[in-house]
Amino acid sequence: MPDSAAGDIYPDTPTRPPFDPELAPLPPMIREVIPPLSAETLEATRAMSSDGIPGLEPVDLTAGGAVRVEERQVPGPEGAPDVTVLILSPSEGEGLRAGIYFTHGGGMVVGDRRTGVDLFLPYVAEGLAVVVSVEYRLAPEHPDPAPIEDCYAGLLWTAQNAGELGVDPERILIAGASAGGGLAAGTALLARDRGRPQLSHQVLICPMLDDRFETHSSRMLDQEGCWDRNDNLYGWTALLGERRGGPDVSPYAAPARAEDLAGLPRTCIDVGSVDTFRDEALAYAGRLSEAGVLVDLHMWGGAFHGFDALGSWGSFAAVSRASVAARDEFIRRALEA
Repeated sequence: MPDSAAGDIYPDTPTRPPFDPELAPLPPMIREVIPPLSAETLEATRAMSSDGIPGLEPVDLTAGGAVRVEERQVPGPEGAPDVTVLILSPSEGEGLRAGIYFTHGGGMVVGDRRTGVDLFLPYVAEGLAVVVSVEYRLAPEHPDPAPIEDCYAGLLWTAQNAGELGVDPERILIAGASAGGGLAAGTALLARDRGRPQLSHQVLICPMLDDRFETHSSRMLDQEGCWDRNDNLYGWTALLGERRGGPDVSPYAAPARAEDLAGLPRTCIDVGSVDTFRDEALAYAGRLSEAGVLVDLHMWGGAFHGFDALGSWGSFAAVSRASVAARDEFIRRALEA
């Protein structure tokens, strides 16, 4: 039932905080460019994800020649197709560097290995890291567990080939935004439970963690902002089908369902106060802390989903600059640890 509207299931719309004054003009503009997600708009949304949002300049992944760009086919999950990974490594310099394993966003239904990877481009250009970005299979054509198993397969390959990639196997962090944040969290749980590889950190940016729509924030946006409750219902239902919200959902698919969060790597979580994922991100951070995990948590007042990833559209806002600076500081500490 991916086309069901969340308003049909959850008719109440709880009060939301106001948007930050500098960001407030953007959600209506974004809604004009990106239509609500549905079966009818999915292909057009995927095409826009590949071609880029109008008004945003494409990113030079070579950073003017400072970064070497490579793609490889690596073994996928047992019995499944190979997985494509994008590898960004410094063009110059020797020795082992930290590794950043990246799982892209897109609501489980949109995006590819290049989506959002430019967030980590400066660390490669400066010679601090090697980035491996995985192209996992998308729902609804490939429902759970295909996406999470692809992400784990790519991570396992990265760890097993760390030396060839120029990566220090003791310094591999996992990072993702939105659906990619949920997949990063789920992949970290899989790595812990399967005993390999050891991750040093996880960076979960506005992560998509909970399919149950039980929180205040999961219902507070209806046809406003970015990634409202209707988009969220479509994405989760595409991934899980009729299991969504029921008892038979794996914690690797929806990490908020994990009962034990002990033994996970040091974590950075950030989210906006007007983000559908606000409450699940805050709850996950609290439960990680209760389990003995070191957590850096930031909630940005008045910020909507993806507010800091809009390039020139959103970078003028003070809250966007502050969020990027805080995350950058955490990542640099992680890479140099």
